[in-house]
Amino acid sequence: MSATTRPLRIRAVAAVCALAGSAALVTACGNDEAARAGAVAAAHATPSPPFTRDQADRKALVPAAEVPWDKAAATALAEVPQGRLARIELERAGTDRETGSPSPGTPNPFDPSPVTPTPGSPSPGSPTPGTPVWTAGVATPDGTVRTVLVDAATGRVAQSRIDPDQDADDKRELTARLDRAKQTPQQAAGTATGKKKGTVTAVELDEDDAGTLIWSVDVVTPEDWYKTTFEIDAVSGKILREHVDRD
Repeated sequence: MSATTRPLRIRAVAAVCALAGSAALVTACGNDEAARAGAVAAAHATPSPPFTRDQADRKALVPAAEVPWDKAAATALAEVPQGRLARIELERAGTDRETGSPSPGTPNPFDPSPVTPTPGSPSPGSPTPGTPVWTAGVATPDGTVRTVLVDAATGRVAQSRIDPDQDADDKRELTARLDRAKQTPQQAAGTATGKKKGTVTAVELDEDDAGTLIWSVDVVTPEDWYKTTFEIDAVSGKILREHVDRD
């Protein structure tokens, strides 16, 4: 190698090194910019709110119900000759209907001892506490309510019993309400889901504060697990009230 070519090679090597250094610097700057952009985006992102206890319970319960409310209602009605549906609700076996909490003093409020079997059908056993069930109240022609539990996973009757403590006035009042209702529970549920897409988890014949006969229909929306309660005039079919439970 001659002395004249050595400086050229040294200069070439130096140029390559300088070019590599510049590329590394550009890459580092690019990474810094990307990191800063990511930090800004994260700072301005809207965090997903945590589910409330009720939302979490609906998220666990509703998908577990493979049987929809109308099929469960049909099964319950088949247990009571000439029966009419007064209410049906998706819940967990062994919980208090009003509070949703475990019933005090017993793991299951539907104890086998007070069961009155439907004539011609086998006596069912108590459902396992915590399993999803459809609890239906079916009125006999004289207004007596039979509570029928339908397994929400299999569609089979889990239990059927006559509700205790029903006096003559209660029976007459319920019969009168059912007679006055021109809208069927199926029509009321259709009205509710026509306004809000979701899963029907409860339908009940009731009266509002003004004394208007209504079908109360609960619809749960799977994108947020909120529950919307519709109060639907049981005669005209009009939506009187809509309330979203965000708890």
